[in-house]
Amino acid sequence: MACRRGEWREASIVPGVTDMPESAGGEARPKLLIVDDDRELCAMLAEYLVPEGFVTQTAPTGPAGLEQLAREPADLVVLDVMLPELSGFEVLKRIRATSRVPVIMLTARGEEVDRVVGLELGADDYLAKPFSPRELVARIRAVLRRTPGEAPAGPAVLQWGPLRLDLRARRAGVGDSDLELTSAELRILELLVRADTRTVSRDELMTRALGRRLLPTDRSLDTHVSNLRRKLTRFTDRVSVQSVRGAGYALTLEAAPSGAAQS
Repeated sequence: MACRRGEWREASIVPGVTDMPESAGGEARPKLLIVDDDRELCAMLAEYLVPEGFVTQTAPTGPAGLEQLAREPADLVVLDVMLPELSGFEVLKRIRATSRVPVIMLTARGEEVDRVVGLELGADDYLAKPFSPRELVARIRAVLRRTPGEAPAGPAVLQWGPLRLDLRARRAGVGDSDLELTSAELRILELLVRADTRTVSRDELMTRALGRRLLPTDRSLDTHVSNLRRKLTRFTDRVSVQSVRGAGYALTLEAAPSGAAQS
């Protein structure tokens, strides 16, 4: 099967088979854009993802992916690091200049620097090649669960010191400034805010924020927390994310100076 550019792939509707282009609740199937020059991989992923409830589209180069994304937004982008014409990192930079669409980076196995750079540039997750399609589906579903959809349980807006988290809009800010968090960073911050100043374990953050178990070689949580700290520091010196040795992470809040603005 050819991996043709600009074509959304949906499963056909076959009598007696429940494989509809909409979910049971009448919601549209999530649209995935796969940007990878490996046409065989694109075709294999499309074949696997459609029965899993997704609509897929592919692009063989960075510019083609950006063009497609501008023409028809996707719910999530699967982006290879090694692309012709524009690297995956450059594509990610351009995406993040205008969009918060979730992005999962595909990296070469063992290239730790690629994973760290991708997360620092705003990727929501990464997956090392070669990988199983089942693992990709798990990562996609975990990321999509962190993005807008159903109304959140509990209060839709959380206020903690100068921080304001709008969980329906999936935004966090200080005053009028948007922190511009990725879905992973926002979920980590939400868990820490709900814990107040109590420590949240690395295992819990990994499971509830990133949707998978913590492994000794997986540094993605640390990178997300580092990015979150950097973004917080830009807008406030009152809130910080502290490492609790051997336990996890916790928020700390400095009192606002008397008569000073809340920032």
